[in-house]
Amino acid sequence: MIKKAEEMKLEIREQMRGGNGNVEIMHILNIDEMKGKVRLFAKITLNPGCSIGMHQHEGEEEAYYILSGTAKVNDNGTERIVKPGDAVLTGNGASHSIENAADKPLEFIAVIMLYV
Repeated sequence: MIKKAEEMKLEIREQMRGGNGNVEIMHILNIDEMKGKVRLFAKITLNPGCSIGMHQHEGEEEAYYILSGTAKVNDNGTERIVKPGDAVLTGNGASHSIENAADKPLEFIAVIMLYV
């Protein structure tokens, strides 16, 4: 299967999970294309001042891979700065949030894998 960029769906969410501003979600592959084992495979863009609020993952894990920019991540109560090449993994009942910590867009890949 090949999916061209123009076939991918762009979604804009306001104040996602209680965060600030808008979140741009480019859905790379959907749950059906991932055989029901991955519910999200997307490139996320957070512009300056934008964030995804604290949320918990039960029955699944979410991985972030930072492509560009600088983020402040709350990883189950521990705050850290992450940069391009860094990864974050949250699951098994843990919580996390992410915010753009710079004056340029933050871009990262997000994958939510279901426990099956």
